[in-house]
Amino acid sequence: MSTAETALRVALVGNPNCGKTALFNLLTGNRQKVANYAGVTVERKQGRYTAPSGRMVDLLDLPGAYSLDAASPDEAITRDVCLGIAAGETRPDLLVCVADATNLRLHLRFVLEVRRLGLPVVLALNMMDAAVRRGIRIDIAALERELGIPVIETVAVRRSGAKALVERLDARVQAPAVVSAADEDLHAETRRLLAAAVSMPSRTAATDDAIDRIALHPVWGLVLLAGLMFLIFQSVFSWAEPLMQGIEGGIKALGAWSVSALPAGPLSSLLNDGVFAGIGSVLVFLPQILILFLFILALEESGYLPRAAFLLDRLMFKAGLSGRSFIPLLSSFACAIPGIMATRSIQDPRDRLTTILVAPLMTCSARLPVYTLLIAAFIPQRTVAGIFNLQGLVLFALYLAGILSALAVAFVIKRLHRDRSEHALLLELPSYRWPHPRDLAIGLWERAWIFLKRVGGIILALTILLWFLASFPAPPEGATGPAIDYSLAGRLGHWLEVVFAPIGFNWQISIALIPGMAAREVAVSALGTVYALSGSDDTIAAELGPLIATQWPLATALSLLVWFIFAPQCISTLAVIRRETNSWRNVFVAAGYLFALAYIASFLTYQMAKALS
Repeated sequence: MSTAETALRVALVGNPNCGKTALFNLLTGNRQKVANYAGVTVERKQGRYTAPSGRMVDLLDLPGAYSLDAASPDEAITRDVCLGIAAGETRPDLLVCVADATNLRLHLRFVLEVRRLGLPVVLALNMMDAAVRRGIRIDIAALERELGIPVIETVAVRRSGAKALVERLDARVQAPAVVSAADEDLHAETRRLLAAAVSMPSRTAATDDAIDRIALHPVWGLVLLAGLMFLIFQSVFSWAEPLMQGIEGGIKALGAWSVSALPAGPLSSLLNDGVFAGIGSVLVFLPQILILFLFILALEESGYLPRAAFLLDRLMFKAGLSGRSFIPLLSSFACAIPGIMATRSIQDPRDRLTTILVAPLMTCSARLPVYTLLIAAFIPQRTVAGIFNLQGLVLFALYLAGILSALAVAFVIKRLHRDRSEHALLLELPSYRWPHPRDLAIGLWERAWIFLKRVGGIILALTILLWFLASFPAPPEGATGPAIDYSLAGRLGHWLEVVFAPIGFNWQISIALIPGMAAREVAVSALGTVYALSGSDDTIAAELGPLIATQWPLATALSLLVWFIFAPQCISTLAVIRRETNSWRNVFVAAGYLFALAYIASFLTYQMAKALS
């Protein structure tokens, strides 16, 4: 009998954000593969690990679900796999139901549903360290006795946090006694289990109520949310400046040292004009990106985000969305790709498609290098009203423009579909908690590593490719202009300038937009490379901002800022729209309307700014 035939097939199930995927990653490490379920676009993650007894365990990470009474594509997949009716899937031998130990009131209802399936079940109480810090006491033995299934404590972010679970899965787990739906009221049973096994500190509930009186107030809650968003964008400029200067000086010194040891020639040009001029001009924005992520992670860890979704539900409904769209759209501030994937939790198909189509309008972190470059070059660094940073105000306005544009597009889509039905929002609000510094540090490290891999991978490759196109062929004898004018990239840029001249873009910008289609931040590195090759200054990578400030009119800078609010300068985003909607038509609709908005808005901005200057 083969190993695959004797392997134990285990599926992880649980509510979204219970730490299920972190537990899957801890158990399987790099022994995992990702694909799609047959016939649908929902992601399928499967891995393998070896139990202490030597038995192989095939682990399946099922999509997050609030109920087996499916109301979304994710929940339908989880239900079908657990029932053994999913196409191409074998029914699991055992289910591990992962629950957030800090929010059992919500998670236990799903545990009761899973218990009725008749499969062997183990309850993994995850985030137990956070529960202990908050004074929540869980009587494991009592909960195990009342549920009739094994209950194991886990901490998915610790290296040994799943040891007890691995040992329990290696032993034989009996199926629980089946309780029919007619014999069990889920809400009443949840209250009984909480009373029997869980002790919540009274100060937690009192503190939550006191904060919610402000955070969920129809007026003061919106003021608080706007203030938080405003603080984030002010901090991106104010806090990051010293770190950016340090990185900029280090890159400049490293570039000068590297080039000084080489004779003049193609290799020296590649390092100076390609690598350091390109990658250096992007890497300097890492502090700002991490500050943005710090705030997003802190809001998520604190339990505030579901409240913001609840608070904005009425406003978003009027625009053709629902409060459930808030978290995917907020995730799109970091990157539209996970934001679009997060729409799987939206039950209504129209709301989900609308959210997918407007998610690219959220100002993702890849736009930040472009915004920062142009704002620093053209907006003076001065204080407004004694406390506000003018550059931060402009950045806030750009983010606000993206948000308002997304709401406007969603409103138009709603009118086109003539949908007048209501989509009720039901949310369980978790207790507030202080974000743990370790969790924030792990999240920031992951984001920094993703950014650095992009810089060292796609951005480096495209920068070298652009350097080659901008360096060859060499200029003819007797040529008087910069060498780049005679190169392949120069010729292409001058041709594209005809198309983009009405919106104020010169040929250098036109060239930078092409590699910028792969990733928006590449446009900055492309500008660094193009200007380094079209000028004589060896330190252009560090002086790109002052250089364009002297060569571009203000109208061009404003037009380019507006272009990046709308333009779909990210092939990966279009690819994930294709995958999530299983439709090329939706890809063309998204790309078409975004490019049209970008060109029209940039044209109006450039012409108005030129007329007023």
